[in-house]
Amino acid sequence: MKKIVALVVVLFFVNTTKGQISPPGLGDTNTAVWTALGVKEQLDSLNAITVYAGMGRISGPGSDNPLDKPSIGVLNAEVYHTLSTHFKYSYAMSYRRQSQYTDAYPYHLEHPAIKQEFRAYGRLAYSFKGNNGGKYSLTLRQEVREFFAPDFNAQSYELQLRTRVKAGVWMPLGNDGNGLTGTAEALFSIADEHGSWGNYEYKESRFCLYYTYVPVPRMVVDVGYMNDLMGYGHHIADANYLAVDVVLVDVF
Repeated sequence: MKKIVALVVVLFFVNTTKGQISPPGLGDTNTAVWTALGVKEQLDSLNAITVYAGMGRISGPGSDNPLDKPSIGVLNAEVYHTLSTHFKYSYAMSYRRQSQYTDAYPYHLEHPAIKQEFRAYGRLAYSFKGNNGGKYSLTLRQEVREFFAPDFNAQSYELQLRTRVKAGVWMPLGNDGNGLTGTAEALFSIADEHGSWGNYEYKESRFCLYYTYVPVPRMVVDVGYMNDLMGYGHHIADANYLAVDVVLVDVF
């Protein structure tokens, strides 16, 4: 418990507000690749929307090839509202379709092979600029997640509540929008599996380092790395992700 409290305290002092499309957790794997294409539109002076489609592939636990197996497809839409100079909130809907593999070699697809997820979440962010030109913030995100088999069989239903605290820093590299982003995120959740709620627990931490590049106006490219640290104590596993996303800005 002390380690969890210490991690959360650290997260309150560094965060980023840049808009990378961070990889989702892809479960039991050694390596993974995440790619996404998004569109961000400023609706007016206070409101904006981001819509993206993403795809992930994994090595699985028995390989280091991050392109070995298809893992997930994601569709996500999020609306942002600026409350003040320092505060912003957003709300979103998401659909995810993820392949499931067995735990034993040769790691074939399970039956059913696909798990569907419908997700709604809200996010509150506090940000400020430092004297060194960097940007810092803290984001609190609350999610409601529902899982289903491909045929929406009621026996496969699972409901989960998850809280995420994300922190980091963005440092500009020149005046053209290029920069470096570092983030750290802690995830806590509780699930209702077949009518029985478990305990609200710390589940994992995710650490990212991104390079943001603006090759032409209205296009932002992010290339990054994520380490997904799952579990704690003597039951820790981690996965290494390569992530690339392209966001088109105000193209409509």
